[in-house]
Amino acid sequence: MSLYLLKISKLEKTLKQYDAVVARSREIFFKKTKDYGTSWRILRPSSLTDQMYIKACRIRSLEGKTEKKINESIDGEFLALVNYGIIVLIQLSLRPSESLHLEDEHVKKSYDEQTHRTRELMIAKNHDYGEAWRGMRISSLTDMILMKLLRIKQIEDNQGKTLISEGLEANFQDIINYAIFALIKLSEKEDSVGY
Repeated sequence: MSLYLLKISKLEKTLKQYDAVVARSREIFFKKTKDYGTSWRILRPSSLTDQMYIKACRIRSLEGKTEKKINESIDGEFLALVNYGIIVLIQLSLRPSESLHLEDEHVKKSYDEQTHRTRELMIAKNHDYGEAWRGMRISSLTDMILMKLLRIKQIEDNQGKTLISEGLEANFQDIINYAIFALIKLSEKEDSVGY
Protein backbone atom coordinates (compact mmCIF):
# COMPACT_ATOMS: atom_id res chain seq x y z
CA MET A 1 0.00 0.00 0.00
CA SER A 2 1.38 3.41 -0.90
CA LEU A 3 2.14 5.97 1.78
CA TYR A 4 -0.55 8.26 0.31
CA LEU A 5 -3.23 5.53 0.53
CA LEU A 6 -2.11 4.66 4.06
CA LYS A 7 -2.52 8.32 5.09
CA ILE A 8 -5.98 8.44 3.50
CA SER A 9 -7.14 5.27 5.26
CA LYS A 10 -5.85 6.59 8.63
CA LEU A 11 -7.68 9.88 8.06
CA GLU A 12 -10.87 8.03 7.09
CA LYS A 13 -10.66 5.98 10.30
CA THR A 14 -10.09 9.13 12.36
CA LEU A 15 -13.01 10.96 10.70
CA LYS A 16 -15.35 8.00 11.25
CA GLN A 17 -14.38 7.81 14.93
CA TYR A 18 -14.50 11.60 15.32
CA ASP A 19 -17.97 11.81 13.75
CA ALA A 20 -19.24 9.02 16.02
CA VAL A 21 -18.12 10.96 19.12
CA VAL A 22 -19.69 14.18 17.79
CA ALA A 23 -22.96 12.33 17.11
CA ARG A 24 -22.96 11.01 20.69
CA SER A 25 -22.20 14.48 22.08
CA ARG A 26 -24.86 16.05 19.90
CA GLU A 27 -27.50 13.55 21.06
CA ILE A 28 -26.73 14.32 24.72
CA PHE A 29 -26.70 18.07 24.05
CA PHE A 30 -30.14 18.08 22.44
CA LYS A 31 -31.69 15.81 25.06
CA LYS A 32 -30.45 18.25 27.71
CA THR A 33 -31.75 21.15 25.62
CA LYS A 34 -35.19 19.50 25.66
CA ASP A 35 -34.96 19.23 29.46
CA TYR A 36 -33.42 22.62 30.25
CA GLY A 37 -33.93 24.80 27.19
CA THR A 38 -31.12 27.24 26.53
CA SER A 39 -30.61 28.14 30.20
CA TRP A 40 -26.85 28.02 29.47
CA ARG A 41 -27.29 31.35 27.67
CA ILE A 42 -27.16 33.09 31.07
CA LEU A 43 -23.55 31.96 31.57
CA ARG A 44 -20.71 34.25 30.62
CA PRO A 45 -17.84 32.63 28.71
CA SER A 46 -15.66 32.91 31.84
CA SER A 47 -18.24 30.92 33.83
CA LEU A 48 -18.19 28.22 31.15
CA THR A 49 -14.39 28.20 31.31
CA ASP A 50 -14.59 27.61 35.05
CA GLN A 51 -17.15 24.81 34.56
CA MET A 52 -14.85 23.16 32.01
CA TYR A 53 -11.93 23.56 34.42
CA ILE A 54 -13.89 21.73 37.13
CA LYS A 55 -14.69 18.89 34.69
CA ALA A 56 -11.05 18.60 33.58
CA CYS A 57 -9.82 18.62 37.20
CA ARG A 58 -12.29 15.84 37.99
CA ILE A 59 -10.99 13.77 35.06
CA ARG A 60 -7.43 14.24 36.27
CA SER A 61 -8.44 13.29 39.80
CA LEU A 62 -10.28 10.16 38.59
CA GLU A 63 -7.32 9.11 36.45
CA GLY A 64 -5.33 8.71 39.67
CA LYS A 65 -7.98 6.92 41.74
CA THR A 66 -9.16 3.34 41.89
CA GLU A 67 -12.43 4.20 43.67
CA LYS A 68 -15.05 6.87 42.82
CA LYS A 69 -17.67 8.30 45.18
CA ILE A 70 -19.93 9.58 42.37
CA ASN A 71 -21.03 7.14 39.69
CA GLU A 72 -20.11 9.15 36.61
CA SER A 73 -17.62 7.95 34.05
CA ILE A 74 -14.58 9.70 32.66
CA ASP A 75 -16.29 9.30 29.27
CA GLY A 76 -19.17 11.42 30.52
CA GLU A 77 -16.79 14.14 31.69
CA PHE A 78 -14.99 14.25 28.32
CA LEU A 79 -18.39 14.42 26.57
CA ALA A 80 -19.30 17.32 28.87
CA LEU A 81 -16.08 19.10 27.84
CA VAL A 82 -17.05 18.71 24.18
CA ASN A 83 -20.52 20.14 24.78
CA TYR A 84 -19.41 22.95 27.09
CA GLY A 85 -16.79 23.84 24.47
CA ILE A 86 -19.46 24.03 21.78
CA ILE A 87 -21.67 26.09 24.09
CA VAL A 88 -18.90 28.62 24.70
CA LEU A 89 -18.20 28.88 20.95
CA ILE A 90 -21.90 29.53 20.38
CA GLN A 91 -21.89 32.13 23.18
CA LEU A 92 -18.86 33.87 21.65
CA SER A 93 -20.65 34.05 18.30
CA LEU A 94 -23.78 35.69 19.78
CA ARG A 95 -24.28 39.25 20.93
CA PRO A 96 -24.80 39.48 24.71
CA SER A 97 -28.05 41.35 24.05
CA GLU A 98 -29.60 38.39 22.18
CA SER A 99 -32.43 36.55 23.87
CA LEU A 100 -31.67 33.91 26.47
CA HIS A 101 -34.16 31.67 24.71
CA LEU A 102 -33.02 30.38 21.35
CA GLU A 103 -35.27 28.47 18.97
CA ASP A 104 -34.42 24.80 18.44
CA GLU A 105 -33.49 25.32 14.80
CA HIS A 106 -31.12 28.16 15.67
CA VAL A 107 -29.43 26.03 18.34
CA LYS A 108 -29.10 23.04 15.98
CA LYS A 109 -27.65 25.21 13.22
CA SER A 110 -25.20 26.87 15.63
CA TYR A 111 -24.14 23.55 17.18
CA ASP A 112 -23.55 22.01 13.76
CA GLU A 113 -21.63 25.07 12.50
CA GLN A 114 -19.32 25.05 15.51
CA THR A 115 -18.69 21.30 15.34
CA HIS A 116 -18.00 21.58 11.61
CA ARG A 117 -15.49 24.42 12.10
CA THR A 118 -13.80 22.52 14.93
CA ARG A 119 -13.63 19.36 12.80
CA GLU A 120 -12.05 21.33 9.95
CA LEU A 121 -9.38 22.64 12.36
CA MET A 122 -8.72 19.07 13.51
CA ILE A 123 -8.27 17.90 9.90
CA ALA A 124 -5.79 20.72 9.18
CA LYS A 125 -3.78 20.11 12.36
CA ASN A 126 -3.96 16.33 11.95
CA HIS A 127 -2.46 16.75 8.48
CA ASP A 128 0.44 18.79 9.84
CA TYR A 129 1.04 16.70 12.97
CA GLY A 130 0.49 13.31 11.33
CA GLU A 131 -1.92 11.90 13.92
CA ALA A 132 0.62 12.34 16.71
CA TRP A 133 -2.27 12.33 19.20
CA ARG A 134 -2.62 8.57 18.68
CA GLY A 135 0.72 8.11 20.45
CA MET A 136 -0.33 10.21 23.44
CA ARG A 137 -1.62 8.91 26.75
CA ILE A 138 -5.15 9.91 27.73
CA SER A 139 -3.69 11.52 30.86
CA SER A 140 -1.52 13.74 28.63
CA LEU A 141 -4.62 14.84 26.71
CA THR A 142 -6.19 15.71 30.07
CA ASP A 143 -3.14 17.76 31.00
CA MET A 144 -3.23 19.54 27.62
CA ILE A 145 -6.90 20.41 28.23
CA LEU A 146 -6.05 21.81 31.67
CA MET A 147 -3.16 23.83 30.23
CA LYS A 148 -5.44 25.28 27.52
CA LEU A 149 -8.02 26.19 30.18
CA LEU A 150 -5.38 28.00 32.24
CA ARG A 151 -4.34 29.88 29.10
CA ILE A 152 -7.96 30.79 28.40
CA LYS A 153 -8.40 32.07 31.96
CA GLN A 154 -5.37 34.31 31.47
CA ILE A 155 -6.70 35.58 28.13
CA GLU A 156 -10.09 36.27 29.77
CA ASP A 157 -8.33 38.12 32.60
CA ASN A 158 -6.63 40.20 29.87
CA GLN A 159 -10.09 41.10 28.44
CA GLY A 160 -9.52 38.74 25.49
CA LYS A 161 -6.40 40.48 24.25
CA THR A 162 -3.30 38.54 23.20
CA LEU A 163 0.03 39.79 21.95
CA ILE A 164 1.16 36.77 19.97
CA SER A 165 -0.99 33.80 20.97
CA GLU A 166 -4.10 32.17 19.55
CA GLY A 167 -7.34 33.67 20.76
CA LEU A 168 -10.16 32.17 22.76
CA GLU A 169 -11.92 30.41 19.89
CA ALA A 170 -8.86 28.41 18.77
CA ASN A 171 -8.11 27.35 22.34
CA PHE A 172 -11.67 26.14 22.90
CA GLN A 173 -11.57 24.27 19.59
CA ASP A 174 -8.35 22.56 20.67
CA ILE A 175 -9.97 21.50 23.95
CA ILE A 176 -12.93 20.02 22.08
CA ASN A 177 -10.58 18.13 19.78
CA TYR A 178 -8.43 16.85 22.66
CA ALA A 179 -11.57 15.63 24.46
CA ILE A 180 -12.74 13.87 21.29
CA PHE A 181 -9.31 12.27 20.87
CA ALA A 182 -9.49 11.03 24.48
CA LEU A 183 -12.94 9.55 23.84
CA ILE A 184 -11.65 7.81 20.69
CA LYS A 185 -8.73 6.36 22.66
CA LEU A 186 -11.05 5.24 25.47
CA SER A 187 -13.33 3.48 22.97
CA GLU A 188 -10.33 1.76 21.34
CA LYS A 189 -9.19 0.60 24.78
CA GLU A 190 -12.67 -0.88 25.41
CA ASP A 191 -12.67 -2.56 21.98
CA SER A 192 -9.27 -4.21 22.59
CA VAL A 193 -10.42 -5.58 25.95
CA GLY A 194 -13.87 -6.61 24.78
CA TYR A 195 -13.08 -9.32 22.22
